[in-house]
Amino acid sequence: MWRLVAGLLLRAKVPGGRACCQRPAREGSCPLPGTNGHRWRGSAPGLRAARALSMSPGIRKVEAWDEGHFVRVEWEDGSESRYPSVWLRDNCQCPFCFLHSARARKLLIEDLDVDIVAKEVALADRKKVSITWPDEHASEYEAEWLKKRCFSEEARAEMREDLFLPECHYWGSDLHLPKMPFEEILYNDRSAYEWLCTLKKVGIVLLTGAATKQGELVKLGQRIGFLRLTFYGPTWQVQDKADANNVAYTTGKLCFHTDYPVLQHPPGVQFLHCIKQTDAGGESEVVDGFHVSNKLKKQNPQAYQILSSTAVDYTDVGVDYCDFAVQCKQRIIDVDSGGQAVRINYNNATRDTVFDIPAEKVRPFYAALKEFDDLLNSAEHKFTYKLKPGDIVTFDNWRVLHGRQSYLPGSEVTRHLEGAYADWDVVMSRLRLLRKSVLNRD
Repeated sequence: MWRLVAGLLLRAKVPGGRACCQRPAREGSCPLPGTNGHRWRGSAPGLRAARALSMSPGIRKVEAWDEGHFVRVEWEDGSESRYPSVWLRDNCQCPFCFLHSARARKLLIEDLDVDIVAKEVALADRKKVSITWPDEHASEYEAEWLKKRCFSEEARAEMREDLFLPECHYWGSDLHLPKMPFEEILYNDRSAYEWLCTLKKVGIVLLTGAATKQGELVKLGQRIGFLRLTFYGPTWQVQDKADANNVAYTTGKLCFHTDYPVLQHPPGVQFLHCIKQTDAGGESEVVDGFHVSNKLKKQNPQAYQILSSTAVDYTDVGVDYCDFAVQCKQRIIDVDSGGQAVRINYNNATRDTVFDIPAEKVRPFYAALKEFDDLLNSAEHKFTYKLKPGDIVTFDNWRVLHGRQSYLPGSEVTRHLEGAYADWDVVMSRLRLLRKSVLNRD
């Protein structure tokens, strides 16, 4: 079902012609199949790409504006864009100012006049703007390049969606876990693109059919670029161990948590490959931390404020890939400038006994954390499933909290998962490259 939806998005065609500075049609919300009414907002990456592909902007008129501090472009569809002259000069694309082989700016900020004005502005073939600056330096800008970088609120929002794919589909216990074949991910670009798009939007995808041996996650890492090395190694084995250096290496219940909040930059994506599964117990549990955070914010704004502003101490000390003594402060709910959750940093096992806040703020913090934890564990929010040998669950470690039900120890290893991490920077890089190859676009 999820692959069908992703495929439809990839093939979607949208008529072009809307100028970047026109007000877009009212943003709608679209339910995805199997979500029982939960909705995600924004357009899909396939639709966005199709629209970008169809743009062929033409310029009707160009002129210096506001005494040369801006360049005003009037497009053939009647809309207009205004570009600050200092930004145009800073982004001159000539070989003296820009290294095209590296796609990097050569112009030094110390050589930039922030009060610069355009001396002469001209239009060539309705497709290119030419500017002469006071020092006689000449710059040229293609119409499509300018159009994509329009400073209107609508155009900037569209560019953010195109670059970062922020659309998010929330879910609870009604999650229909997206599934895709592991081998297709490895060898088919379209399937890999569908996987990463769904991972970014939904936060979790189950890959099926991997070999039941160690090393499959290395292949997955090579598919996206590379895995994240941590103090537990490039990959690590989740199984019952004597004198375990991590609570995951026991048979006990694991409460909902994100991995590695003790690091300043926790891993963005986690892979868990089931090599061997116990007959009784050992079920996996996941919960959408962003969805629950939104619930908490509505239910108890004060609790949300406490968890998004209080710096919590985390610690991890031991020996594995090498010896380590890690210490960090994190807010349980990291938020952006608008107060929206962008990362959950919650691991009760590694939360330190040290708590660097005034004593009178301790109990209110615990009350807020307990309310958040109760929401995480509520039946309407958590989703339970059991991995089978050959399954690889891939999920957003900044968003999806995971746990495990206990299982009985045995004389030999009865449950074995191999784990690995990747950074979102690596994953998003591969997603953009796959989008370029699959949709034939930049």
